[in-house]
Amino acid sequence: MKRFLSTLSILTLFIASSINAEASTLKPKKDIKVKNLAELRSAIKNSNAGDQIILANGTWKDAEIKFYGKGTKDNPIVLKAETPGKVFIEGVSNLKLAGSYLEVRDLYFKNGYTPSNAVIQFKINNDSIANNCKVTQCVIEEFTQPDRDVSDHWVEFWGRHNELSNNYITGKSNFGPTVRVFLDGNEHVNNYHQIINNHFGPRPRKGGPHGETIQIGDSETSMTPSYTNVENNLFDRCNGEVEIISSKSNFNEFKNNVFFESEGSLVLRHGNYAKIDGNVFIGNDASDQMGGIRIINTGHWITNNYFYKIKGNAFRSAIAIMNGIPKSSLNRYNQVTDVVVAYNSFIDCVSPWQFSVGSNVSQKEVLPKSEIRSARPERVTFANNLIYSASKSENPIVNYDKVDGVNFKNNFTNNANKSEVQPAGLITKDFAVEKIATDIYSLKQNNNAIFAGFDFENITKDFFGNDRTVSNNSIGAIVNPVKSNPILIDKTKYGTNWFATETPQAAANKIMVTTSDELVNQIKRAVSGDIIVLKSGTFKLSESIVIDKEITITSSNTKKKSKIEFTAAKTAFEMHPKGNLILKDVVLSGNKSQNAFTTLDKNMSKAYNLHIENTEITNFKNVLEVSKGSFSDNVIVANSLITNCENGFLLNKETNDGGDYNAEFVTFTNSKFDGIQGVVLDYYRGGYDESTIGGNLKLEGNTFTNCGKDQAEHILIKNRGIVFVTIANNTFKDNDVKTIAVLWGEKGQAPVDNKITNSGKIEIVQNLEMKLMY
Repeated sequence: MKRFLSTLSILTLFIASSINAEASTLKPKKDIKVKNLAELRSAIKNSNAGDQIILANGTWKDAEIKFYGKGTKDNPIVLKAETPGKVFIEGVSNLKLAGSYLEVRDLYFKNGYTPSNAVIQFKINNDSIANNCKVTQCVIEEFTQPDRDVSDHWVEFWGRHNELSNNYITGKSNFGPTVRVFLDGNEHVNNYHQIINNHFGPRPRKGGPHGETIQIGDSETSMTPSYTNVENNLFDRCNGEVEIISSKSNFNEFKNNVFFESEGSLVLRHGNYAKIDGNVFIGNDASDQMGGIRIINTGHWITNNYFYKIKGNAFRSAIAIMNGIPKSSLNRYNQVTDVVVAYNSFIDCVSPWQFSVGSNVSQKEVLPKSEIRSARPERVTFANNLIYSASKSENPIVNYDKVDGVNFKNNFTNNANKSEVQPAGLITKDFAVEKIATDIYSLKQNNNAIFAGFDFENITKDFFGNDRTVSNNSIGAIVNPVKSNPILIDKTKYGTNWFATETPQAAANKIMVTTSDELVNQIKRAVSGDIIVLKSGTFKLSESIVIDKEITITSSNTKKKSKIEFTAAKTAFEMHPKGNLILKDVVLSGNKSQNAFTTLDKNMSKAYNLHIENTEITNFKNVLEVSKGSFSDNVIVANSLITNCENGFLLNKETNDGGDYNAEFVTFTNSKFDGIQGVVLDYYRGGYDESTIGGNLKLEGNTFTNCGKDQAEHILIKNRGIVFVTIANNTFKDNDVKTIAVLWGEKGQAPVDNKITNSGKIEIVQNLEMKLMY
């Protein structure tokens, strides 16, 4: 016993000595407050595990920060703001991380742009990358390039096990995905990155491709395992392009995310074996541009998702299963095989299941064989899904090819299925649903007519995370009983805990003006939302008016419109980024030497809008002339007269045939165009890019007279490559042209009830030949 106690004492003493020796070598944790870039660089260089580097409150301008070091899991090195929301990273700035267990928090990027490829990058260079690092509780707001054509990313993932969590990211308007995951090299694959609990705020429409919110991998690395996890994020009006998320690698997971009124879809563009579970897609009938999930490639499982009022079609349908290209190259479309779509709910969606989307065999005359998508889905299972519509919706399935490779099992709908495809596994049954919370509807009673497919026993939870058991299960995403007070969108779960994402809108001020000088000065002093009211009379202006805010100019007496006469050399109104001009009930005239509206020649970093209503525009060179890189969400002409101008609206500067275009929506209604000597509208989108499904033109109830006599190609309206075109109920009379417009038949374009007299004809070209982009 004495010998045992002696040995135990020696061992205890040895352990204690070892602990003391190790403790003596550990450096104490420090809080290091820095006030300038020189102090910051020194603090980073001398930091150790557990240290906190604290940026003093204030504006850090033109700050290119390289944050490196080696922390530990329990003692990371932290770079943080002195006070969340009071440290502003502005100007030409960025942040690069390299090392291990680094954490960045509470920074606010605004009023600037990155000089490099990324705002935040999980590497300093190819030899210094980040692993096990985190960026959290930060805000990136409109930190966008001055030139929209310059490409960058706001967050670039490299390395492994890095995390982007609880951030608010909004307003990227230039070329390139907001968040990009790279897999170029073994040190970046099998990365298990975490993109969680973020609020991705509105991303404005870009007007072409490369406007994703998240892209994971690319075509060259698409067969590479990534294991990136995208979970519990809010995608709030992310409208950059048709792909909100573009998954281009293997084994990625998308769980419990909310896609709110976002114009696009979660797209499994390349790569295999993705899991999409428990997500919410809310369209609210707001637009037919809002979609759900688009599926390409093999081995995906789509379960427990909830789709509410999705009106999108084809590429933007609630579920879009694409045709593939036989023996496809990596950057095109592989065939869909071995996919499971089970236990999902589709509530008040328009034709939610669409198969062989993108089938283009009819275009074989204008496309090479390597572009023909003829490979139909195979070994695809649709089982235990719920389709409910309060209206008489009888076409739940749209097919663009045969649907012979899909196995339908125990799916239920409450309306008769009158689609071309009528599988026995889509069963019509009169069942009731109940509203259990805002936008949430579930069956009043469980329907346990369950198909037990291969591996279905591993679907153990429902949409709310409740157990699916042998004794308590149901078709659809939700199993009763439902927990009390469920919420689809709880904004407190996403983003930072310190930044207010919504600010109250101030009431518009009405400002009465009586003189020309007063008009110029009041527009300069006005704040966004103000209304400038013109007293009756004529306002003569010799300088251009800059529009860099939301402003309305209108007459005090709509029956006696005020007149604005311009002698400015270049343009009457100069449209700047975020300029939003509403001209209402006025007469605008020039001297035929200038444009009525012109964008900046360059640095149109953000969209502008132009709304012309009950207004007369006369005697200008061009009504609207834009620059390359400029983009408008809306160009609207309603109940107006456009007369005696050289040309009308020139939205034709994106000529690189890369899928880009200068405006999203162009709408002319109930207006008259008279004496436009050249083209009335030139609206161009070039390049064969089937995923750029934008450009929206609506011409309804207008009258066109005496136009087009000097148009070199004898065309009145040029709309080449624009995908959605409506020309209906217009009158074309005495226009000296051969062609009014050329419509794209393959896109379903056709004229409706137009009256044409001595004005050429509207042509339809079924297969429009376009320049290949790939």
